[in-house]
Amino acid sequence: MHDLKLIRKDFEAFKKALEKRHVKIDFENLKKLDLLNREFIQKKEALESEKKIISKSKDKTLFNKSKEISQSIDKIVEEQKKIKSDLDDILSNIPNIPHSDVPDGKSENDNVEIIKSGLVPKFDFKPKSHYELGENLGMLDFDLATKTTGSRFVFVKDKLALLERAISNFMLDVHTTKNGYKEISPPLLASENTMFGTGQLPKFENDQFEVKLDEENDRKFLIPTAEVILTNIVKDKIVNLKDLPMRFVASTPCFRKEAGSYGKDTKGMIRQHQFYKVELVSIVEPNNCEAELDRMTNCATGILDLLKLPYRKVLLCTGDMGFSAEKTYDIEVWLPSENKYREISSCSSCGSFQARRMKTRFKNEKKETIHVGTLNGSGLAVGRTLIAIMENYQQEDGSIAIPEALKPYMNNLEKITNK
Repeated sequence: MHDLKLIRKDFEAFKKALEKRHVKIDFENLKKLDLLNREFIQKKEALESEKKIISKSKDKTLFNKSKEISQSIDKIVEEQKKIKSDLDDILSNIPNIPHSDVPDGKSENDNVEIIKSGLVPKFDFKPKSHYELGENLGMLDFDLATKTTGSRFVFVKDKLALLERAISNFMLDVHTTKNGYKEISPPLLASENTMFGTGQLPKFENDQFEVKLDEENDRKFLIPTAEVILTNIVKDKIVNLKDLPMRFVASTPCFRKEAGSYGKDTKGMIRQHQFYKVELVSIVEPNNCEAELDRMTNCATGILDLLKLPYRKVLLCTGDMGFSAEKTYDIEVWLPSENKYREISSCSSCGSFQARRMKTRFKNEKKETIHVGTLNGSGLAVGRTLIAIMENYQQEDGSIAIPEALKPYMNNLEKITNK
């Protein structure tokens, strides 16, 4: 959410910064509604002042005048309420302003590769896809999931289910014992207001799974990412400066309709309606956002280093960033079957954008009450890590070797076979 006071200070600069996002925004209507809203406020204040003067007068003939003023105030309040609602609707659908060092661009083709790390495996055989490997092992069952639930779901069975759990536990252990994150086991349902706070609503309502409860007008949504619920831990709070930075981690199922992905990644586990993800969230002083983003991204890539998986880090352009982000690094892992890198983590700084929506502030050293900075990132997507291990550690006989870092979590199993 943007601060109208800051927008008014330099409207043209605000407009120019958001043009880099390459999205349609009715700036003129925003300006017009803001002007009308302020005019109504001024009229209301003038009438209230006049009414106050009359109330102190002993002239009883002014009684009717006072009554007329009250009716005028009521009318202005109703009109101003509608204007304010329209204004808030526009503001709540405007994305965050990109950081100054984010490259300008319209799509993923304009993203900038920062680094590549790890050795891409060379096979003496044609590498299979994760879904071929899983189905041959009898441990990934897409047909059964389609029969019981629908498309874009999967049954993960036996040793692959153990591997999936091992990946999640390994990530949690690294992030809590080495990276300084506090583990949280959060609710998997979020209220409408909570979803608004992190920017999922109202703009992306069609991507969410809404859950109908008995209570009327009490909307609940399955979380699309633990970012939603973890960031909102500080909603409506004035956080103590001494408590910053706050760092949270959670491993949860995530639920997404993937409304805009029709026809994309229809085979396998790359794009599912339900998937597991280890999420990292930081609450910091806003001037520390950039340093925290680097730290968070290093925590995520550190997992891939420990698993010895090849990856690259990419700085997203203005047109490819998420709605709430001011700067984002994507981490992409190598998938042999596709002969390319695919996203496994996205780490974003949101500046104070989400904090304004959540009304989360702190008192700085000057005792000024200002909004905090928020960041979020996958550390990592568990399903996609499972895919990457299956494909990069596959053997010619179709078995899957276990990375050294995961063996203690796999009862010291050396490899997964169908025997």
